[in-house]
Parts: sequence; C-alpha cells; structure tokens
Amino acid sequence: MSARASNHPYKCSDGSQMPYYNNSVPSGENDRFYVMQNNVDHHYSSSDDGPQRINNPNPRVFEAQYCTLESSSANGVYPAQSSTSSHSISPISGSPLSQHDSHSDHTYSSPPSASSLTEIADLQVKLKELENAILGPELDITSDTPESFLQANAPLRPDNWRQLLGIDTGDLRQAIIACGKAVAKNDVFATELLISELGQLVSVSGDPMQRLGAYILEGVVARLSSSGSVLYKSLKCKEPTSSELMSYMHLLYEICPFYKFGYMSANGAIAEAIKGANFVHIIDFQIAQGSQWVTLIQALAARPGGPPCVRITGIDDSNSAYARGGGLDIVGMRLHSIAQSCGLPFEFNAVPAASHEVVLEHLDIRSGEVIAVNFAYQLHHVPDESVSVENHRDRIIRMIKSINPRVVTLVEQESNTNTAPFFPRYMEILDYYTAMFESIDVALPRDDRRRISAEQHCVARDIVNLIACEGAERVERHELFGKWKARFVMASFRPYPLSSVVNSTIKILLQSYNSCYRLEERDGVLYLGWKNRVLVVSSAWC
Repeated sequence: MSARASNHPYKCSDGSQMPYYNNSVPSGENDRFYVMQNNVDHHYSSSDDGPQRINNPNPRVFEAQYCTLESSSANGVYPAQSSTSSHSISPISGSPLSQHDSHSDHTYSSPPSASSLTEIADLQVKLKELENAILGPELDITSDTPESFLQANAPLRPDNWRQLLGIDTGDLRQAIIACGKAVAKNDVFATELLISELGQLVSVSGDPMQRLGAYILEGVVARLSSSGSVLYKSLKCKEPTSSELMSYMHLLYEICPFYKFGYMSANGAIAEAIKGANFVHIIDFQIAQGSQWVTLIQALAARPGGPPCVRITGIDDSNSAYARGGGLDIVGMRLHSIAQSCGLPFEFNAVPAASHEVVLEHLDIRSGEVIAVNFAYQLHHVPDESVSVENHRDRIIRMIKSINPRVVTLVEQESNTNTAPFFPRYMEILDYYTAMFESIDVALPRDDRRRISAEQHCVARDIVNLIACEGAERVERHELFGKWKARFVMASFRPYPLSSVVNSTIKILLQSYNSCYRLEERDGVLYLGWKNRVLVVSSAWC
C-alpha cells in the first residue's frame, strides 16, 4: 500500500459511476451488507446486537453489480459468482442447473397434460434418488436409535457444515482462511457458503479483523466475478473530492507512523550523502504532492556556508493528478515557492510518466551535480520478470546505477506478494494487514468516519488488487527485503548505511505512538513494525 494513494476515475458504459467498495461509512442505525447467494438476496444488517440476516423472498438471477456508496450509506453487494456465468450453482452438489426455474412467473392458458404430469413425477423420483445418493436414504429412526449412529448419518445441515469445513461458528479468522482455501481449490460450493458466512461477520466499523474481513471479502467477490481489474482502476464508491482524498491520505500518514518514518529515514540518508555538494539533483520516482521534500529544502537552505542549487525531477503518472487537483506543475510551483521563501536556488523537472516508462533521457542528467534517487513505496508497482519479459523492475535499477548516484533510498512494505501462488499470497495479506489494522485501531475510534474513509480509499484498494487480480492487472507486487537486496547487488550497488542520528530520532518519536510499535536497525537497514510483524523496511544504496 502506498501512503500516496491515487484515484482513478471510472465510468460505466452507460455513463453511471460504479462503487468501489461494497462497504462504506456507516450511518443511520446500522451498517448493511448484501450477499447474493444461490440466486437469493440475503441482507445482512449489523447493529449493537450484532449482525442479523433478513431473507429477501424475491429471488433474482445473479449479476455482478455494485451499488453506489454515498457517504451517508453503508450498503454493499457481495455477489457469489461471476456475472458471466450462464448457470446457477446447486446448493447441494455444485452442478449446473437449467434455467427453467427462473421462468416460474410465466402463466399458461391450459392445465398441464397427463404426459407433463408423468414427467414431473419422474423428475421428483430422480431428485429423491439424487438426494439419497448425496445425503443418504431416510433412516428408520426410533427412540432406541443410538446417538452415535445419528451423528454418523447426519446430513449436511447449517449446524454441521462449518465442522466439515474446519471452522467454528462465529470465528471470523477461520472463516477467512477457509474461504481462501476454497477459492484456491475452485470449490464453488464451499466458497458460496463461506461468502455468505463472512457477509454476516464483517463490518467496516468493527474490530480490526472485521474491517479487514470486509475488504478481503470484497476482493474474493471481485475475483470470482472477474471484476478485480475494473475495481482497482477506480475508486468506485461515491468519489471523494481531491481535497477529501488528500485529507484521507494525510490522516493515514499521521496514524500509521511507519509510513512517516520511512520517508524520514530516506531524507536522513539523502541529507548525509549530499553534504558539501553545491549542485544537487534529487530524482523522485513517485513525487505525488512533493511533501517529502519540504523539510529537506528548509534544512538545505539553512546550511552553514550557504545553500546549494537544488534540482528535483518529479516522476508521477496521471493517476495522481486527481488527488493533487492538477498536474505536476502544481508540485513544481509549490516547491519553488517554498525554496524561494528560504532563499534556496531551485529548479523543477516534471516527468509525467509511469515509473516503468521512464528512460534515461527523461532524467536530464547534467555534469557536476550530485545525484540522489528516491524509491519510496513505489518500486513494487514496477513489473518484473514474472509479469513481462522486459523486466522493468531490474531495468530501472540498472538505469539508475548507470548515472552514478551518490545515494539511492528504498522504502518498501515487507511483504511477499509478488510471485507467491494465490493461497500463500492470501495468507500473507491476512497476516500483514491484520497488523496494520490493529495499529490503526489504537489511533482512532472504530466508528470514526475519517478512519473508515482512509481505510477504504487508501488501503482497501490495494487489498482488492492483491486478491482479485493476476498477471499484469495485479500491480501490487511487494517483495521481502532479501529479494530487493539481491536485485540491487546484482546491479552492482553496495549498501549505504542510514543516518544513525535520524534513526535514533525516529526511535524516540515512535515511543510517543504506542508501545506495540517496533524499530530495529540491522546492518544499516531500518525495520519498522507492529508487535512481531515487520511492516516497512528502509534502506539505502550507492
């Protein structure tokens, strides 16, 4: 996840907007979730007494649909299967059923013939035979029948299907894991049962596992309906204004200190590397708002002996323009204004391109300048050899090495989601984001609307992409630090120790948040985490 989340406006073919998340900010008396299961609408409402299910008596053929989520609504739709499917799924065996049931509202001008009645009778006999084959024949049960015999011959009923799937009633984590296993095995029947179960347990205003479960469920449904790539390309709930999205991103930055301190450690390494330089060129591969460089500009302006001439190359694709409210020229003017107020000579080079599209000519390298390159929460978006034969991830690293930078900073989530198969990736998502949601939980109340919006617009989008998408459509591709280290070493980089002074400052500041946060420095690399889970790793190279 990037703290620099971006919005991708999206319109349906009919011009209407689609919602991004099936859960939104709760309002009124309860949060509401919808699960479409076996062509029947089940409505789930959560209240102070816990989630409740209300059956809708009007069955409908499934279609993948997403209701527009207003800020005053918490409605959502959880489809259980793909809208492209031409059949429904049997609740017993998972076999295709014909569509004649969907025409039960048709009327007929004459009563059925004798042959039709015979066919119906034969069909009833065959259905009974099928039931006996699956559930066993009806047993001659008396008061003397042993209990062990009854349990051994019990059919699949709501009170024992959970046991067959290895979950306890109401255990959300077990249900989430079982759902991932069912999806990985392509077990449609179990998946449908578990989607329905999760729909009754999750809540965007609940505890950390309930909130995470809501977005995992969203990803599962998107995967089954083959809509994951569409969901990722836009925030399809009621689109926030650019200022609202900026406020959500800023809030997440404040309540998740490992993001803030990741940027701080990178700045510390750059500040040390460019000491004494008169011409400094900083290349930022995802500049977003440019906020990372405000404090560095101010510090360089106050340098004894006078400030250096600073040039910043800001790289960012058009997706961030919505959050900014405009193009990269806005960033350039803002930074230029700050530099001018400090008396620092400043130049801005805008590169409106995705990172994997950048070539050497974009960087405008000049003789005599000291170069610092910043990869903060960005390089995992660049496709590697598992996605494309071009392997832009390694190409970009090698290209940067060719310009002989004084320092390169790398800040990334410590998560293994790049090439892992679906279920291991699913479990990694559950483990990583459990720690993140727990850390957020101690910062703001669970019913805080700002927190809900920040999670929906800046975190859940990544979760959906990780679960629902494959191939080039899955752009969230994190790697563990060991893999990043191998890539940089292969490109002939050497480790560059981070600033010990800055790291000590970060450790002191971190203590003001929560005692569960952890910071460890090993071999010049900074590891920031929650409890026993490392969340972010910051390193530098030269």
